[in-house]
Amino acid sequence: MLSKLSKRGLAAVTTTVMAAGLITLWSTAAPAAPAVLEAESAALSGGARVESEHTGYSGTGYAGGFTDANRGTAKATFTTNAAAGQNTLTLRYANGTGSTRTLTLSVNGSARQLSLPATAGWASWGSVRQNVQLNATGNAIAVSYGAGDNGNVNLDHITIEPAPTSGGDLEAESAQLSGGARVESEHAGYSGTGYVGGFTDANRGTATATFAATSGSAGNSELTLRYANGTGSTRSLSVSVNGAVRQVSLPATASWSTWGTATAAVTLNAGVNTIAVSYGAGDNGNVNLDHVKLSTAVPTTTTTTNPPGPAGSYELESGFLSGGASTATSPSGATGTGSVTLPGNGARVIRSINQTSAGNATITLRHTNSSAGTVTLYVNGVKGPRLSLSGGSGWRTTTHSAALRSGLNLIGYHVTTGDTGGVQLDNIAVTNTAGLAARGATVPYTTYETDNGTGTRISGRTYTTEAAEASGRSAMKLTGTGQYVQVTLTKPANAITVRAGLPDDASGNGTTAPLAVYAGGTKVRDLTLTSKYSWMYGDYPFTAGPGGARPHRYFDDSRVLLPQTYPAGTVLRLAKDTNATSYITVDLVEAEVVDGPTAAPAGYLSITDHGARADDGVDDSAALRSAVSAARGTTARGVWIPAGRFNLHSLVQVDGVDVRGAGTWHTVLLGADRRGGFYVAGADTTLADFTFDGDVTTRDPDGAPSSDAFVEGEFGTGSLIFNVASDHAKVGLWIKQADGLLVSGLRIRNTMADGLNVNGNTANVRVEQSNFRNTGDDALAMWSWEAAGTVSRSVFAFNTVALPILANGVAIYGGTDNRAEDNLITDTVFNGSGVMLSTWHASMPFNGTTTVQRNTLTRTGTRNWDWHTHTGAIWLFAERADITGAVVLRDLEINDSNYHGLLLSWNKAVSNLTVANVGINGTGGATESFDDGAGSVTNADSHGIYFYLMSGTGRFDGVTVSGLKGTGSRGMVNDENRYTVQRGGGNSGW
Repeated sequence: MLSKLSKRGLAAVTTTVMAAGLITLWSTAAPAAPAVLEAESAALSGGARVESEHTGYSGTGYAGGFTDANRGTAKATFTTNAAAGQNTLTLRYANGTGSTRTLTLSVNGSARQLSLPATAGWASWGSVRQNVQLNATGNAIAVSYGAGDNGNVNLDHITIEPAPTSGGDLEAESAQLSGGARVESEHAGYSGTGYVGGFTDANRGTATATFAATSGSAGNSELTLRYANGTGSTRSLSVSVNGAVRQVSLPATASWSTWGTATAAVTLNAGVNTIAVSYGAGDNGNVNLDHVKLSTAVPTTTTTTNPPGPAGSYELESGFLSGGASTATSPSGATGTGSVTLPGNGARVIRSINQTSAGNATITLRHTNSSAGTVTLYVNGVKGPRLSLSGGSGWRTTTHSAALRSGLNLIGYHVTTGDTGGVQLDNIAVTNTAGLAARGATVPYTTYETDNGTGTRISGRTYTTEAAEASGRSAMKLTGTGQYVQVTLTKPANAITVRAGLPDDASGNGTTAPLAVYAGGTKVRDLTLTSKYSWMYGDYPFTAGPGGARPHRYFDDSRVLLPQTYPAGTVLRLAKDTNATSYITVDLVEAEVVDGPTAAPAGYLSITDHGARADDGVDDSAALRSAVSAARGTTARGVWIPAGRFNLHSLVQVDGVDVRGAGTWHTVLLGADRRGGFYVAGADTTLADFTFDGDVTTRDPDGAPSSDAFVEGEFGTGSLIFNVASDHAKVGLWIKQADGLLVSGLRIRNTMADGLNVNGNTANVRVEQSNFRNTGDDALAMWSWEAAGTVSRSVFAFNTVALPILANGVAIYGGTDNRAEDNLITDTVFNGSGVMLSTWHASMPFNGTTTVQRNTLTRTGTRNWDWHTHTGAIWLFAERADITGAVVLRDLEINDSNYHGLLLSWNKAVSNLTVANVGINGTGGATESFDDGAGSVTNADSHGIYFYLMSGTGRFDGVTVSGLKGTGSRGMVNDENRYTVQRGGGNSGW
């Protein structure tokens, strides 16, 4: 999405509640420094032992031996003094098993079980926190593999520090009210003796409730507002803490008697703090305020005391909610962190699940509703039967069945016309389920790096070299006839995708060559490779011809169905058997089992009944438009594209219709002459189960579009994009004017610009379980820009991003309450970072809290050849304006950064930053020297944390820096000491 200097388009307060007395939030005693108790120094027994095999531990080692052979005996015992009373105990561990494990914690004889979520590997360390009651002296703390645990984790250390004690809820009705704010009690469900109303349009800019509270020390906290919003749409109020104002978004609740909560990260001073909630001039108000509550600093990963769901279960509160659906924590008894309320028509919850094989599955839905209710089941976006949920007290279950595909599926419960709604849903338990990946996308294929063969291995990270654009920065180059690479299948497969590169030709149109595929020693296919969509030269927009400066974009994907399903253990060999080309560089192989083509849902209209013909090379755009138009008047509102190759030479507009194919390997739409794709122009639109293969070979310059995105448009409410693939488009998806859009199960490859861009007055978009590779700009971007409006409450979650060429893996440019979480991001190539938060490109301010959490970044951050500077794996770039909204970076693994780990730049402020539980494991990994046009570049001065002439304030807890490479590289550099660094506990290496 980023050009050298500009962003490219694709088409052309204060509520004051002053309590009678000050409420002490925390004890006035100065907090003690955390005590770190290394596991290797503990008393180890029952098979627990000191180990140092896996890197990343603190101290001199860690405690292992918590294995099945030592169940019931393995134990590490610590003895410590502490501040008497409540303390916070943080346990640092590694769990590379891929699933949540448990150990038992015993404190002075009182035992509890700890859940330890999977970490990204055995060299990746996570933490969990528990509040414990300690004595001043002689505390015995034991961590053991109990008889009821499933163990198999490593223990690095525990830390002990005094826990802040909450002063309780601050009731709004007890506050000092002004500007029209007033005490009311009309609507039930409030705490205390009433709530505060008057936050109405008549009192915009004046209605205020002010609280005062005393804190024993300065630091970060979370302010929780309990409110009711029966307007049916998201509203906002402003929160002021000691004069620092931020806007808080308050999603609709089911009614005026239904209360929800919203949080904002705030910074407190030692002593008296003034906290105000108001209907500011920039808010849209019209909500009621019950109480506010201050909690401790923004936490790192914590354990939960909520009961687990049944085996094979998926929590619905962590699914996608839209149309008025909301999370709830009452009534009690829900598993996970709560439940989902579906109040009325349009409300829906959709949950991703992963199936081991295709077939009918039994689904058990846990719900509560006082009287009988109905919802409608949707499977992968297709409307199914109405479900009757029996009424009564307490939680109950209803069982139904659904025909599911292998791999990723979407299970949705919608309140549609004729449904009663008014139900709360807790979780679903599904038979034959495999569970979802802990981080990154759940995908049907296995990726094999090409490590074995007779070619020449190339490696390196320097832009303009082939290796810099290879997965893992290494590939195999076949230069002689008969040379090959080979992989051994670890799972069955009947289809492969190969990422490979060929030379360009003098005309710039590319070359074509076969790559022979052998299975078990027998040739079974020729895979056709082309460099038509590869090779660019010169500066942005890369219009220089062959032989020009800065060549790049070397690789492309080709795929083929194999004649049978080959079992695990089969050797697949890819051979250069002809002299059709001077070389073939093979990067990776993806192998999978492809199910047969799916059937058309009942009532869908086939494009073949409107003139389309598969595999005839004739443009089918008119036939598709005709089918879409006819489907609008049907009950199913569905268009079917059967298996085959169809031609789509222009944009087809779709609104309120489901356009669906027989599967990404079976239904293929072909663009031509840089054109073809879909323009979405309305709500309730679905695109699913097909591949679009475009024909875009060059990058459009800014302001001069001459090619199409795969999908673009105004999505309205309630739309879905599921299980589609795209190659060779200008952009994968360009999303605007959407509210409640779910995007899931995508493969977006080889775009000339962004992989996916959310912009244009858009809210509540979730992009999940998708793979983006070899994008010509930002792989995933949210762009709140002045010309289009703000992106708010949207999330990129559980995606895998690799090899964005011009810009970033994930970029968020301004906006309100947006998140990037649980993603895997690898191998940024040129001018970008792994994750960027920025006010660049005419973006609007950051408001609310922008959160980047639970992401793993590997070999990210690049050399910026335009500005001749290093970038960071994480880059906070305050370009046109300060970043004043709250930013939380939490639970991140930053591995083998090319240059810096965390970079803040430059000459402006990032004023409300929280960084917690972040491991920066290696900087300066780009060890080659090269010339970027301004002289020799090395990995010198590749810092763990670099404040590049920045001001502002940030709180840092549990941030570790290790493995620095490069001359002059330091754990932290703070230019001119401009930035105020608040150091909490658990930091090291800087």
